[in-house]
Amino acid sequence: MNHPILNIAAYRFVPLDDLDALRARLLAEASERALKGTILLAEEGINLFLAGAPESVRGFLDALCADARFAGLEVKESGSDTVPFRYLRVKIKREIIRMNHPTIRPAKGRAPAVDAATLQRWLDAGVDDDGRPVVTLDTRNGFEVDFGTFDKAIDWRITKFTEFPAAVAAHRNELEGKTVVSFCTGGIRCEKAAIYMRELGLDHVYQLEGGILKYFEETDARHYHGTCFVFDEREALDPHLQVKNAQS
Repeated sequence: MNHPILNIAAYRFVPLDDLDALRARLLAEASERALKGTILLAEEGINLFLAGAPESVRGFLDALCADARFAGLEVKESGSDTVPFRYLRVKIKREIIRMNHPTIRPAKGRAPAVDAATLQRWLDAGVDDDGRPVVTLDTRNGFEVDFGTFDKAIDWRITKFTEFPAAVAAHRNELEGKTVVSFCTGGIRCEKAAIYMRELGLDHVYQLEGGILKYFEETDARHYHGTCFVFDEREALDPHLQVKNAQS
């Protein structure tokens, strides 16, 4: 990666009961390394977007993952010429991704996931390994979808993730009898979405492991058109994980 700045995105659903102390420690670790971005902490886990010099970012990750709760954290990486964040923020929230369904706790058991290569193979065939029709379900907000999405992806035009449960209720019959792969930018929303749909009794629901960014990283992005909106000053990344304004 020939860029002076390393950008990372990562999350993990894991019970956290020392939020104030953890916030202070991570703020100190990130500040010492001059990182910018946002770290969200909640009783359900951690969600972070950080950028800085590669050695500084990796030093922060080493310190973070020394905590057994974050060991082996799956990280999505991309490069940029400048830091796409203006500030460093470490916040404590009720949820690391708000759904307003506190009983949905992925740390108690994840929904089944498919990796990028498996999803691409299923989309090539139009069916999963059992011959069941495959559909992709975009769990992002409508304006994000407008930057790019999978071919023929289901898009319910939600404006915030808290609307997702009502959208499922309104469209559940459309998903019956199909293999549904929920996806989002980096995996966090589609993980909660898949668990919610499973709890509603939809049997063949999967999350796309690592979201769109991991799909870009591990495949040739076949079946995806456009770019992926990211919540920083870069605005959108193309399938090569390079900066591109999809609306220019």
